[in-house]
Amino acid sequence: MLHALYSILSQHNEHIALRIADDSHPIFKAHFPDFPLLPGFAIIDIIAEILEDDLVSIKYSKFLKSIYPNDTLECTIQHKENTRKIQIFRNKEKVSEIVYDAK
Repeated sequence: MLHALYSILSQHNEHIALRIADDSHPIFKAHFPDFPLLPGFAIIDIIAEILEDDLVSIKYSKFLKSIYPNDTLECTIQHKENTRKIQIFRNKEKVSEIVYDAK
């Protein structure tokens, strides 16, 4: 059985709201069993998957706060040609910012 890492709550042109899976998801068993956190690479993969982007390069990533199981996240996306700038918020507080190039 496939256990989804996230679910999309809403998605519009430059906004995505999503909920991270609970701590029973396998990724949290490895990162970390006694203090589950979403790995930074996973949030990049989630956003690229939702936007159906093929990543070419990550230009910038900054992880300001931890992302935990069951977190609800609000993501804003700016598109400029093949570059995406994503800001991720939890309770209106920025937790991450990512800039990447995609095909």
